[in-house]
Amino acid sequence: MNQKHIRKQCEQLWTRNKYYVLSKSHKIYLEIREYLKETEVDVNVLLQKIKQVNDIQESKKDFHNAILHVWGYFKNTAERFEKEELFRLLEEYRTGVSDQSSVIHYIHTLLEKYPNNYLQQSTLITGEQDEIMA
Repeated sequence: MNQKHIRKQCEQLWTRNKYYVLSKSHKIYLEIREYLKETEVDVNVLLQKIKQVNDIQESKKDFHNAILHVWGYFKNTAERFEKEELFRLLEEYRTGVSDQSSVIHYIHTLLEKYPNNYLQQSTLITGEQDEIMA
């Protein structure tokens, strides 16, 4: 398989998993971004790097950061009350009143109103990390 084809596979894998990785570890997210700048990349190496985050304990800070990146896709189209609701849910998550699922559920609500193929394929949003990592 030629490097061009391998790079395309890596880019597709990264597209689906980047926000999931970011939600678990900003450090590994940056490491992967640097790896993908290399001349030659390997899908198996990328998969191993992505799998590293599976065992990382939940980080409220990193999850919050990832959701802010996701919010960027809505900020120019969503209404003010939708922004306020997302940030209220994030605050509830940060303070332990709720968990990540309430935030992700609201992202699904936003995606129903403002479809985005890129986000709809994200494993952070779909919850399909285990399937991809198998």
